[in-house]
Amino acid sequence: MRDNPLVLHVLGARPNFVKAAPVVKGLAELGVRQGIIHTGQHYDALMSDVFFADLGLPEPIANLGVGSGSHARQTAALLTGLEDVVLEHAPSLVVVYGDVNSTLAAILVCAKLHVPTAHVEAGLRSFDREMPEEVNRVVTDALSDLLFATSPEALSHLTNEGVDPARVHLVGNPMIDSLFAALPGLDPAPVQERLGVSGRYAVATLHRPANVDDPEAARELVEAVLGVAEQVPVIVPLHPRGRQRLADAGLVDRPNLKIVDPLGYVDFLSLVRGAALVVTDSGGVQEETTMLGVPCLTVRPNTERPITVTHGTNRLVTPAGLTAAAGKALADGAVTPSGELPPLWDGAAGPRIARVIAAWLRGDNLSPASRGKLI
Repeated sequence: MRDNPLVLHVLGARPNFVKAAPVVKGLAELGVRQGIIHTGQHYDALMSDVFFADLGLPEPIANLGVGSGSHARQTAALLTGLEDVVLEHAPSLVVVYGDVNSTLAAILVCAKLHVPTAHVEAGLRSFDREMPEEVNRVVTDALSDLLFATSPEALSHLTNEGVDPARVHLVGNPMIDSLFAALPGLDPAPVQERLGVSGRYAVATLHRPANVDDPEAARELVEAVLGVAEQVPVIVPLHPRGRQRLADAGLVDRPNLKIVDPLGYVDFLSLVRGAALVVTDSGGVQEETTMLGVPCLTVRPNTERPITVTHGTNRLVTPAGLTAAAGKALADGAVTPSGELPPLWDGAAGPRIARVIAAWLRGDNLSPASRGKLI
């Protein structure tokens, strides 16, 4: 490995920023030279710029500004843009996060250019190939040189897929690191006041293609959310993706239903912290509600984060079952995660990942025996 190696982080969507912040901080503390490529997959300032500020991330060295589009068009733009940046900066390692199109494009570019890669949040599986994210996860893990798993079941999935165990490290969940760091400042009151919320309320986040791309599915989901709103006020920070489709299906401001623009990281989690219930189809929100002890109903037939169901506050529901499930959750009140939090959800995943990367850059032997000492 050359002197003064460079690590680049490819970030495309708001969950990527949350996962990357503890890793970037950990590497900075170890003196590793690094930079961020912001692909602009989330192009709205409320979906990206405010997250850089909230999480203390440094300014990107490049912003590709790819915006939205079909999977093919967006991925094509990402491939050409990322290739130029990687060739210009010649990194020693490229780190990707999660399962968005930016993650897939970066892995493909680096594989073709023979640039080593690391995947943070490796091994998560929903076993639903109709989810674009599932395809991204499988391809990314197959091509990554270092794989950082957030949960024990992820290790099993990677083993079953034939991934070399020497490439895999169980490090915990860096998204929880960011939540631990933010926790002292998560005050629901200012956000509630700004949004005109008082008393009990629910928060809903909806954007998955299976829920919003098909007009009939969107209509069914909106009807279910309106059923929840008959029981408790519902605040919906609405993702640009699918906004018009959901509006066409009837998701507009009405009594007990308030549509708001996307919120920054601290504001959103403050709102969630004060909620009686969260309705979501997001992966990261399942983890954050588990940590915060807020009841969560995930409107999906499956989850790549089953640990949030077995150890946490999360429950999978269908749109048809959402209204009744919400009524039960509201009647039951606040919940406590089952037993202890998932393994290594201790706020130290970022430093663990940073130590492994630094050792890899030095060329240290990362055999299974030595990995235990690193993490």
